[in-house]
Amino acid sequence: QVQLVESGGGLVQPGGSLRLSCAASGFTFSSYAMSWYRQAPGKERELVARIPNTSASTTYADSVKDRFTISRDNAKNTVYLQMNSLKPTDTAVYYCSTKITWRRYWGQGTQVTVSS
Repeated sequence: QVQLVESGGGLVQPGGSLRLSCAASGFTFSSYAMSWYRQAPGKERELVARIPNTSASTTYADSVKDRFTISRDNAKNTVYLQMNSLKPTDTAVYYCSTKITWRRYWGQGTQVTVSS
């Protein structure tokens, strides 16, 4: 029953901004950390950002630190990724994810393309 549905991807020029959303259902959202991962063509999936259930101690990949911001709204069961100053190297499929006890769950992914 766990479902993670990303939205907000699209095409943007270098230097532009985009905000991704992930709507969660089927579990007690406020009890779990949430993460954003991305996978570029020909590369392995990498962790982009993580936010604890309390919204404290957020973490970011070095490549996106100071440009991306992860946040959550527990009342809406939604986690966000605000992406600013986008670069072509940010082009990837972005996935929302959470780990619940024995397994990790993934959304379907949303494509972000940064190109001039």
